[in-house]
Parts: sequence; structure tokens; C-alpha cells
Amino acid sequence: MVAIILAGLAAAFFAFLIGLPVLRLKSDYLAIATLGFAEIIRAIFQYDGLGPITNGSNLLRKFTTFNTALFPFAVSGICIALIALLINSTYGRSFKAIRDDEVAAEAMGINLFVHKQLAFVTSSFFAGIGGALLAMYQTTVQAAAFTSAMTYEILLIVVIGGMGSISGSVLASFLFVASSEWWLRFLDNVTYIGTFKVPLLRSGFRMVVFSVIIMAVVLFYRKGIMGDKEFSLKRLLEPRKGGKRRG
Repeated sequence: MVAIILAGLAAAFFAFLIGLPVLRLKSDYLAIATLGFAEIIRAIFQYDGLGPITNGSNLLRKFTTFNTALFPFAVSGICIALIALLINSTYGRSFKAIRDDEVAAEAMGINLFVHKQLAFVTSSFFAGIGGALLAMYQTTVQAAAFTSAMTYEILLIVVIGGMGSISGSVLASFLFVASSEWWLRFLDNVTYIGTFKVPLLRSGFRMVVFSVIIMAVVLFYRKGIMGDKEFSLKRLLEPRKGGKRRG
């Protein structure tokens, strides 16, 4: 637990340093700058000249694993609960105002830079905790795995779930991993029905189908699966007028 918390604090510290110059930028320039810093940090940790500190391209290894599978779910649940409390607080309402309209938020007296920095540092803290859980799961961590493609995957999960929904992001992360790694895995296998070879089924076809599914979701769910709504058992169980239940 100490190592997990320290991982979050380390990520938050570097996010604070990076955020000082970067968060004064806007729109595309902000995205380009953050991606650039991500590549710089990855390259530094992969540099063999820092071998005594980072173990070069191999980075860190020999992590201790927990024997129970419930531990990462428990940590994730605690993190999600803390994020929900933050979003429903005064700071969270300021975050939402900045997300919807920066000019209007600033006119209402919200300090854009301070709140952006707070959001950046807080999200990096939880990202650090996620990285620690990944290290425990894999028992090793290599900087080479953290490419820009992983950033796009995380962004895609947020867009699919809904940029204003916590439960939407959780649901989208499960659907994203399950579809790309489990449910569609059979599409990569050459299949025969008797002597007939099923066309197209071969290595790589899984990602083609997965990309088509992602495009369909983005086209038909412009705001994501959940939009800005949250999953609620109360809404599901509360009866509608006329005997119908709410979705």
C-alpha cells in the first residue's frame, strides 16, 4: 500500500512540474505539449546511460504480487469513490464549468490555471496508482510499452463511455478490453467448416472488426454510451408513470 501511494505521489509531482508551463496552453497546443512530454519521459527511462537508476530499457522488475484478485478491484473502487466525491464537490463543479466553457467559467471568478493544475495533478495521482497496480499484475514494467498508442486507447475509452460520466468510463474500459482481447479473439484463427475455409478469418482481422465496431459506436453515440449521466440503481428500480421502469 505504501508503494502504491508513493507511485501516485510521484506521478502527481511530475504532473505538477509539467503543468506549470504546459497548462497555460489551450486546445491542440495543450494536447501536443502533453504528448511531447510523455515521449520525453519514456525516452529518458529507456536510456541505457541511466542503467544504474532505471535498469535501462528493462526498467523495473521483480515486483511482489498479491495472491488475491480482489485487491486491485478494491483499490480501484476506492479511487472511483474518491473521484466521484471530488466531482460532486465545489472543485468538481468548477472543473465542469471549465470543461463546458472556459470564458464563462473565468467570468464567474474561477481561476483557470489553478483548477486546471489541480485537475491535472489529481488525475496523474490516480494514473500513478493504476501504474502500480499494472506493475503488480505483470510483475515487471517496461517504458517501451507506454507509447502514444496507449494514450489514444485511454482517450478512446473516455470518448466511448462519455466524457461527463464516471460509470461510463468504467463500462467503456471493460467493453474495450473485452472486445479487443477476449470476445473477438476467434477472428484471428483460420477456421474450416468441413473442407471449406472461412474467408477473411486470419491474424489481424480481429482489429479490423474491432475498429468498425468503434466507428459505429462513435457515430451512433455522439456523446458516448452514458453521455453525462451516471449509472444508478435507483433510476433502474424507480417505476415510471404507466407502470414502466426507467432505463
